[in-house]
Amino acid sequence: MTETTPIDTAHAAMEAAPQDDAARLRFYERLADSELYLMLTEEAKGDSVSPDLFELPEATFALVFDREDRLSQFAGRPVPYAAISGRAIAAMLSGQGVGLGLNLDVAPSAILIPPQAVDWLAQTLLAAPDEVEERIAEFTRPGQLPEALLTALDTKLAMTAGLARQAYLIGTTSDSGTKGHLLAFVDAKDDARAPLAKAVGEALTFSGLDAGVLDVGFFDAHDPAAAALARHGLRFDLPEPPQPRKVEHIAPGSDPDKPPKLR
Repeated sequence: MTETTPIDTAHAAMEAAPQDDAARLRFYERLADSELYLMLTEEAKGDSVSPDLFELPEATFALVFDREDRLSQFAGRPVPYAAISGRAIAAMLSGQGVGLGLNLDVAPSAILIPPQAVDWLAQTLLAAPDEVEERIAEFTRPGQLPEALLTALDTKLAMTAGLARQAYLIGTTSDSGTKGHLLAFVDAKDDARAPLAKAVGEALTFSGLDAGVLDVGFFDAHDPAAAALARHGLRFDLPEPPQPRKVEHIAPGSDPDKPPKLR
């Protein structure tokens, strides 16, 4: 029996509730966060790739699959491909008038994603949260937050191996008396702060919630506030970083800030 993938699950939920914007957003989030296999016309050269495009009356589409065996099943023969994150593919194709043919003929999640949707996804993923400074007067136990947001946060945090030691979801009261919620990262690497804040921002966006429902903060384990976080907060233990392995070459699209180039 073929394994059901996260994209299959998200696609089924979207198809079952076509009027549910949250289900649609979760599908696009899974698409962005997944590694996809992009069919090429020839082997990648450096950071340049040449997608195998096919024409339909409504648009041109690049072929992507969320499993290597699905690509092989579709092609029926050995073909060149590149394993690239969905977000990098969206960035590469944005503005090119090219859509995505996902898992065509080989999975229940087969779908044609039009160029306009690819452009929207790329622009949505570019958004970064605003930075504001407000003194926190008190930490409290977190109140009720939407289940969709908690699920999205859990999924995002599972992808942050090695970026921070822990995270706490906690209630806050500012000096001005404003109450809110904070996702506090403990011992985050300096260069990981922006990616972590962006991941939380994406969790908000793809949950269909307004910005400002959840703030993000960074604390040192020796900071006096860390004790209050542990006392009142809901703790998330972040995954350990993967063991280093020898890398023979850098695959196109492996750096999310440098999507592969079209040829």
